[in-house]
Amino acid sequence: MSRVRSFIGAVVAAVIFGTIGYCAAQTPAPEPVVTVPGMPPVSDPNNLYSETGADRLSPALKNDLPRVYVPNRRSNTVSVIDPATLAVVDTFRVGRNPQHVVPSWDLRTLWVANNAEGRTDGSLTPIDPLTGKPGQAIPVDDPYNVYFTPSGKHAIIVAEELKRLDFRDPQTMKLDYSIAVPKCGGINHADFSIDGSFALFTCEFDGAVTKIDLVNRAVIGTLMLTPFYQDPDVVAQLATFEKKPVPVLRSQNLGTTVFATRGMPQDIRISPDGKTFFVADMMANGVHVVDGGSFRQTGFIWTGPGAHGLYPSRDGKLLYVANRGSSRMMDRPGRPGSVSVIDFATRKVLKTWPIPDGGSPDMGNVSADGKYLWLSGRFDDVVYRIDTTSGAVDKIKVGGEPHGLTVWPQPGRYSLGHTGNLR
Repeated sequence: MSRVRSFIGAVVAAVIFGTIGYCAAQTPAPEPVVTVPGMPPVSDPNNLYSETGADRLSPALKNDLPRVYVPNRRSNTVSVIDPATLAVVDTFRVGRNPQHVVPSWDLRTLWVANNAEGRTDGSLTPIDPLTGKPGQAIPVDDPYNVYFTPSGKHAIIVAEELKRLDFRDPQTMKLDYSIAVPKCGGINHADFSIDGSFALFTCEFDGAVTKIDLVNRAVIGTLMLTPFYQDPDVVAQLATFEKKPVPVLRSQNLGTTVFATRGMPQDIRISPDGKTFFVADMMANGVHVVDGGSFRQTGFIWTGPGAHGLYPSRDGKLLYVANRGSSRMMDRPGRPGSVSVIDFATRKVLKTWPIPDGGSPDMGNVSADGKYLWLSGRFDDVVYRIDTTSGAVDKIKVGGEPHGLTVWPQPGRYSLGHTGNLR
């Protein structure tokens, strides 16, 4: 009898495991992503942040100094913080109005974007990540922000005041060509499609986002953003670019009147699967959701006053939103700033961490190990180190009006720009 039972057990096991194996074999693998020429391949189509995990630090960066570089816009300086001691270990002067510190595509230079607002003496100051010291600045027209094409062939200088994107040599910064964006006032932040074929840039002063065809070097279109995106009456009214809140009759909601205003989109980041873009809006106090392929708004997530910077967690599951605590361009210290944590999969806010005693979290990035979120305190002249488990906050005093700080080194193969948009 024992032999019979053993035989039956073996048959049942074979059937079960065979079925499981068959089912597994039928589960389709994600289609490989066909990228633009020169762009590194996409390792995981379900998570384009797979190469920026805490265990993915490139061996090429092993000798780079662990530092946090903070551009102080009002002081025209960069503060250098040792993350191990939370002390400012160096401060050096750069060009006028430094806005962001940007890792180069090849990760070997950190560029300080000095856009010299309202003047013609903009520049880029290189920092050597091996020494933490600045080099000779290169004159560049109006460099509010810096990005890099996915292939690494060009640096993209975001000339905000000129309403223009300048494509330059990533080493010498010699101009190759430009793309005019006349319908994108206040062009500032960007993110790139999973295949590298297009990018979305936010239009801060027009309450919109614009889509750029990087292959054909053309503007595809511009999309007005609003929490009332499903209401055509509101969208039509905002298309006139009214600056003040205006009452709009919402006919499909029994004549309810709402007060809508043009937004001020800031940072933008793509979802791990490459299908959706999240856009922080400091006037709408939340995050717009945009389908990249169809280029239409599909959602809105309220987070808090002055939604500004967006940063994925190291595992690619969460999106940290820096809420500056105010919808004003400049404000007094101690505003009700906070950080909201969005689940990429559900698009829900899981938690919100207030800044103790008020603050103005703006731009920054996540530490290499993912344990801390570093953000500048724009109105408070400090930097925040926020524990990504508890939300506990440390504050470090820096120069006047700190802005787009970068944490270095960071995991990843190459940089698309801003304060460390790595993949």
